[in-house]
Amino acid sequence: MRVSKVTYVLLAFLLGWIGVHKFYSNQVFLGVLHIIFFWTGIPYIVAIISGIITIFFKKADEDGMIVFY
Repeated sequence: MRVSKVTYVLLAFLLGWIGVHKFYSNQVFLGVLHIIFFWTGIPYIVAIISGIITIFFKKADEDGMIVFY
């Protein structure tokens, strides 16, 4: 699924603790895991790491979109 890189990173940093960025990229199972374990704080750490990896290692196309499989 193609999603906006900027939107994905902002969602990861701001609402990553409940997995909104995973739902946005159509990764429903991972989003549900974030919701189930949000009270531990671990999903927020994973979301921050995911956002950083997306910033530095996911190349956007000319429209600013990235692809998730």
